[in-house]
Amino acid sequence: MQKIIGVVQARLGSTRLPYKMMLSLHGKPLIEWVVKRVQKSLALDDIIVAIPRGEDNDILAKYLKELNVKVFRGSENNVLNRFYEAVKDENATQIVRICADNPLIDGLEIDNLIEFYKNNPCDYAYNHIPKNNLYPDGLGAEIISFQLLKELNKIVKTQHHKEHCLSYITDNKEKYLIKTFDPLDSDLHHPELKFDVDTFDDYYKLAMKELNTDITSKEIVNLFLET
Repeated sequence: MQKIIGVVQARLGSTRLPYKMMLSLHGKPLIEWVVKRVQKSLALDDIIVAIPRGEDNDILAKYLKELNVKVFRGSENNVLNRFYEAVKDENATQIVRICADNPLIDGLEIDNLIEFYKNNPCDYAYNHIPKNNLYPDGLGAEIISFQLLKELNKIVKTQHHKEHCLSYITDNKEKYLIKTFDPLDSDLHHPELKFDVDTFDDYYKLAMKELNTDITSKEIVNLFLET
C-alpha cells in the first residue's frame, strides 16, 4: 500500500527576508499560499508542515493550526532530521519535499512529479528548479522514498547537507539515480522565469502582479511574460 506524504519545510528565521512566511501577498501570508496550493494535489495522501521549535516560530505554528494543517516541530539547524522526524511514524512510502519559498507551487505539478516518479524508477526526482529541464523555478517539488530519507538521516554528517537536506543526493550523483522531466504543457517551458521568494525583490515582483491562490501555472507564466 502506497502512502505519499507532502512535507512543507518552513521557518520564520530567514536571513535574507526575515519572517517572510507571514508576509502578506494579496491579503494572505506566504505560508497560506503554499498550503492552499499544495492542498490542490490529488496524489498526496497527507500534508505536514515541518517547522522549527522555539518561540520565534510560535506565530507560524499558531497560524498553521488555524489553517487546520498538521504541524511538526523539530530541529532548527538540522533540517534533514526535522524532515525525517516529521514522517517517521506516518507509515509513508514516498515523501514529497515542498519548499515554503514557493507560494505559486502547483498541486498539478506535484501530481505530475509523483506520476513521473512512479513510472521512471529512480532514487530522486524533481521539478522545482530548472536544472536539466524546462520548468520555471518554483512550481514543483522533490520526491524520494521514505527508506532513502531514513538512510540519509543516518549517514549525513556535514552541516551543509543537514541544512540543505536533499543536497547530499545531488552532491553524490555517482551513488544515486536522479531524474527530472519537462512540463507536460509546453506553454510552461520557461526555465528563465523565477517564482520562488528568497529576497524582497522576489516578493515585490509577485506583489505587483494580479495573483490569487487559484491561479493556474499557465496564467502565471502568461502574466510574467507580459513584462
